[in-house]
Amino acid sequence: MRRKIKKKNILKPDFKYQSLMIERFTNYVMKEGKKALARKIVYSALDETAKQTKKDALDIFDTALKNTTPLLEVRSRRVGGANYQVPREVAPARAESLAMRWIIGAAKAKKGKPMYKKLSEELVLASKKEGEAIKKRENMHKMAEANKAFAHFAW
Repeated sequence: MRRKIKKKNILKPDFKYQSLMIERFTNYVMKEGKKALARKIVYSALDETAKQTKKDALDIFDTALKNTTPLLEVRSRRVGGANYQVPREVAPARAESLAMRWIIGAAKAKKGKPMYKKLSEELVLASKKEGEAIKKRENMHKMAEANKAFAHFAW
């Protein structure tokens, strides 16, 4: 029996930057349905980022996302009673969502500052190819490289 086809949520671009990516990012930041608070955090973070770097906030956001987007991941596959970590290419939509989650997770892990400042710092670091989100991406790529021998199990 076939699975149900999942309906994709069609988003409208955010009202300040007219960007779908910022709207998706806002949805990932949102907790318990409080979108106004999430928007406030994201917009404050982008303003702070623009202030710190004296560059366009959208450009920094895009480069941060591009730098943290993974190309490969490992998926567990059971073959003949043994589990293998099989390296696979990441679908573009999943890659973007992973990058967003990693940036937000790295910002949440920091302590002692308001969320918008932590998020701003993490965006700046990610745009420079530094920070926790980039480390997470590099670890994923290292694991995929180490398990390259099991690539023939990917079917």
